[in-house]
Amino acid sequence: MGTRSENSMWHRLFQLSADSGQSLQSQLRESLVKAILDGHIQADVPLPSSRELARQLGVARNTVVLAYQHLIDERYLLASERRGYFVNPAILEGRVAANRGPTDMSRGSQIDWQNRLTHDLSQQENIQRPIDWQRYEYPFIYGQVDPSLFPVNDWRESCRLSLRVGAIHEWTTDRVDHDDPLLVEQILTRVLPRRGVWASADEILITSGAQNALYLVAQLLLDKTRTVGLEDPCYVDARNIFSLFTDQQVLFPVGEQGVMVDDRAQHCELLYVTPSHQCPTTTTLPLENRVALLQRAAEQDFLILEDDYESELSFAGQPTPALKSLDQNGRVIYVGSLSKTLAPGLRVGFMVAPAEVIRQARALRRLMYRHPPTNNQRTVGHFLALGHHDSVMLRISETFRARWIAMDRALSQHLNLTSTAPVFGGSSFWVALPEHVSARELEALAAEQGIIINAGDNYFATASAKSVSNNQAGSPENANPKRRPEHFFRLGFSSIEEKKIEPGIQKLAAIVKHLAS
Repeated sequence: MGTRSENSMWHRLFQLSADSGQSLQSQLRESLVKAILDGHIQADVPLPSSRELARQLGVARNTVVLAYQHLIDERYLLASERRGYFVNPAILEGRVAANRGPTDMSRGSQIDWQNRLTHDLSQQENIQRPIDWQRYEYPFIYGQVDPSLFPVNDWRESCRLSLRVGAIHEWTTDRVDHDDPLLVEQILTRVLPRRGVWASADEILITSGAQNALYLVAQLLLDKTRTVGLEDPCYVDARNIFSLFTDQQVLFPVGEQGVMVDDRAQHCELLYVTPSHQCPTTTTLPLENRVALLQRAAEQDFLILEDDYESELSFAGQPTPALKSLDQNGRVIYVGSLSKTLAPGLRVGFMVAPAEVIRQARALRRLMYRHPPTNNQRTVGHFLALGHHDSVMLRISETFRARWIAMDRALSQHLNLTSTAPVFGGSSFWVALPEHVSARELEALAAEQGIIINAGDNYFATASAKSVSNNQAGSPENANPKRRPEHFFRLGFSSIEEKKIEPGIQKLAAIVKHLAS
C-alpha cells in the first residue's frame, strides 16, 4: 500500500466527477493520458494496483481495470508481471523538452504590431452574445438553438452510417478541393428545390457556414475600386467582411417590405440582400419587388448576393420564391445554410452560382482550407438522405409557430411597442422603443435580471462609414449620414421555452417602463 503522500498525489491527478457527462472510465483514461504526456508519472514509478486506485478514487475496480487495459492497448502503459503497470517510455519519444519556466514577453512587446498588421479587426463592431447564455432564465437570444429540439437519435444514426468502414475509407482520403458527393446530391435534390432553385453539381460549393460563402464572394468580386450595396440595417458580419475589401458602400434603407433599392445601385458591382427574412428586421421582400430588383440588376449591370436567411424556418403561410429561382440571367449568387435547423456549431453552408464562379470559389477555398471536414459532410448527407432534415424542420416550425404566437401576444399585452414579426417564419422580432430610450442600456439592465436581448444599434451603418457612391448619386441626405438609431432591439425565440416567453416579456416591460420614465 502506498504512503499517504503517494495516495494524495494519485487523488489529485485523477479527479473524477459523476456530473461531468462522461463515464468514470472515460474520465480516468483522459486523466491518465494527461498525466503521462505532461510528465507527472515517471516511467520507472509503478501506478497503483487496480484495487488500490479504485479504493482511493471511490470507484468500481472494473472501471480502473478497463481504463488500464485500454491504455495498454494504445501503448501508453506496459504491464509487468508481479511489478504492476508502468508508463511506456516509447510514448514520450520524439517530444521536445518543454520549458516550464516563465516566458519573457518583453521581446515581443518591442514589435510595433499596429504597423505590421494590415487591418485592426479588433476595432470592428460585432454583435456580442454571452457564451453562457443557457444559465439565463429568459434567453431571448438570437442565433442559438434549443438543445431540446436537436434530433439526437436521428443524428446518431447518421453518424453511425458515416462511421462504417467503407464510408471511413471514402472520407479519410484527401479530396483536395472536392466536396462529399452525397451531401452535394442531397442539397441539389432535397434542399434547393424547396426554394425553387435548381442547379447542377458544378454550380454548388460546400462552405463552412453561410458566412464563409460571403467571404469567398467578397474576395472574388470586390476590391478598393468597386462598390458594394448593403441594406441598412444589415447583417453586421457581412458588412464587416465587405469592409475588408472595399470602403465604398451604398446603404439602402429597409422598409416594411424589405430593402428599398434606387438608382444608386448602378454604381454597385455587388448588392447584398437578405430578402426572405431581412436581417435584422425580419421583413420579407414581396414577389413583385423581387422581379423588379432582378430587372434593375440587368438594366444597371450589377450582381446580387442573396443570403437566403432563415428561409427553411417557415410556419406562417407560403414562403416567397428565392431570388435565385427567378433569375434568368445568372446575376444572383445564392448563399444558404443548414445551421438554423441543425446546429450553428456544425458550420455547414453552401453557395450556388454559375459554374465559372464556383470554379474560382473552389480554387480560392482550396488555398484557405481545401474543403470543410468530409466526415461532417458525409454525416449531414446521410441526415438529409434519410429524411431527418424534413422531419426536424416540421417539428421546429410547429414549435416556433407556438413561440411566435406567444411572443406576439406578450409584446402586445405588456410592451405595447412597435414590433416587426416574421411574415412567414424566422426566429426573432425586431422591436422599436421610444426614441429617447437606449436599447443598449435596456440590454444591460435586462441581463442583470436574467434576460438576454440584443441591442440593435450595431446593425446600422455608423455615421462615419464611407460611401463614395452616395456622393456620386448626389444625395445630400446620404452624403451626411445621420446618427444611427439606438432605440431598436432584437428578441429571439429559438432558444426560450414557450412558457417562459410571457413572464420574460413582463419583466422586460417593467424595465422599459422604468427607462422611459
